[in-house]
Amino acid sequence: MNGLVPVVMFDENTEDLDEIRRAAEAGIPEAQDKLGDMYCSGDGVEQDYVKAVEWYRKAAEQGDAAAQNDLGFMYYAGQGVEQDYVKAVEWLRKSAEQDYDVAQTSLGSMYYCGYGVEQDYTKAVEWYRKAAKQGYDGAQNEMGNMYYRGHGVEQDYTKAAEWYRKTAEQGNASAQNELGDMYFNGRGVEKNRTKAVEWWLKAAEQGDTEAQNKLGNAYRMSWGVEQDYEEAVKWYHKAAEQGHIRAQSSLGFMYRNGYGVEKNYTEAVKWFRKAAEHGDSESQFNLAELYRVGKGVEQDYTKAREW
Repeated sequence: MNGLVPVVMFDENTEDLDEIRRAAEAGIPEAQDKLGDMYCSGDGVEQDYVKAVEWYRKAAEQGDAAAQNDLGFMYYAGQGVEQDYVKAVEWLRKSAEQDYDVAQTSLGSMYYCGYGVEQDYTKAVEWYRKAAKQGYDGAQNEMGNMYYRGHGVEQDYTKAAEWYRKTAEQGNASAQNELGDMYFNGRGVEKNRTKAVEWWLKAAEQGDTEAQNKLGNAYRMSWGVEQDYEEAVKWYHKAAEQGHIRAQSSLGFMYRNGYGVEKNYTEAVKWFRKAAEHGDSESQFNLAELYRVGKGVEQDYTKAREW
């Protein structure tokens, strides 16, 4: 032997577990982080958060920004380690200071919520802005939120709309929903309910329940679109089935009155009950009324009073 240490080559795009493990054991941080990801998600190996943390830590201690971010998240979530917001912040900061945009955004959120650090909206904005300037859509959305709420910056609906648009155009459903709201209410942009519906539709098609419920309202009330009860029911259903309380209440209303669907008191009761059990006062009243008159359920004055 000539004393030379063999060089281990690693292709970051490989999905071969043996190759990834060999590289990780040879000390290559990118491989260690990837192996951590595999244990975290259970991809190709049995899910094991403790082992995920072990591999993230090996890479993080070598200065790998992605692994530092991942380790910070594990401390935040309490996965594989005892939950510790202070340690989460420590690792997120190491990653963020290397300009890792996801970590910068997460660190901003830690400051926003006061997790592991003293709550500080101004510092939250500083970190969000660093990531947003790199084009990270999650951070751009947060910048929109900060300008909308006036947290850490002077409230400015125009700037909020500008940031929402940047991330909405990248396909961020939350920002698309918020931009729809801006057009609907005329905040930061000229009021335009047709454009509001266009943005809500983009978000709704990605499964955003808020946008789905708003589309239901738009089609029911003819806001920016021609009134169409069947289309309203379709969108209410999508949101209601994902647990959106107001959509459940609205769907109950549609079944009770036969708007867009055949009148069905049993279905009305079903959806009113789901919303009522989560504290929706309108659904509680409607459910009580159906018990009082005995429609969709057996008449029961006691249950009517309970609701």
